[in-house]
Amino acid sequence: MALVQAGIQCVIREVLLKEKPQHLLAISPKGTVPVLLLADGSVMDESLDIMHWAMRQHNAGWSETDDAAVLIERNDSFFKYHLDRYKYPQRFGPETDAAFHRQKAGLFLAELDERLLASINLCGEQERFADIALLPFVRQFAATEPELFSSLPYPNLQAWLNRWLESERFNSAMQRHAQWHPGDAETLLF
Repeated sequence: MALVQAGIQCVIREVLLKEKPQHLLAISPKGTVPVLLLADGSVMDESLDIMHWAMRQHNAGWSETDDAAVLIERNDSFFKYHLDRYKYPQRFGPETDAAFHRQKAGLFLAELDERLLASINLCGEQERFADIALLPFVRQFAATEPELFSSLPYPNLQAWLNRWLESERFNSAMQRHAQWHPGDAETLLF
């Protein structure tokens, strides 16, 4: 989303994490996504680093507010911890209670819903860095049990998420691409 927002064209290589190509591992031994390989050979393999880089390349129309960093930190620590255990309880052992972690993650979602009482976006009327940073995580939570998410008492957050999911930018950024293999023709983002 940040690359689309900033108008940065790049090559997309869709990979399956269970079939990590050697090229991915050569440029980023962590083997996680996303990975951004720049023309100068430098590599970024953290979403927030890529977002900050995109913002520096072009005035993307969003800026950070003082509370954005706090929101993002709370998302990346508290919310993501519980989201992972709700979404993938089997990865964390048989004692992991998905319902407990769903409830804990819901505490953060309730905070976001309350913020959205005051404005259409998380940090004011304008779209900001925090909106784009938190969108994938709220989307993951909602997609885990869509009917349940729709029934939760978060009308402002649900409306915020739906606006993003229906936006042209989101749909442009989230186009499905065929799995990349060495030698394939390059696919450009927008």
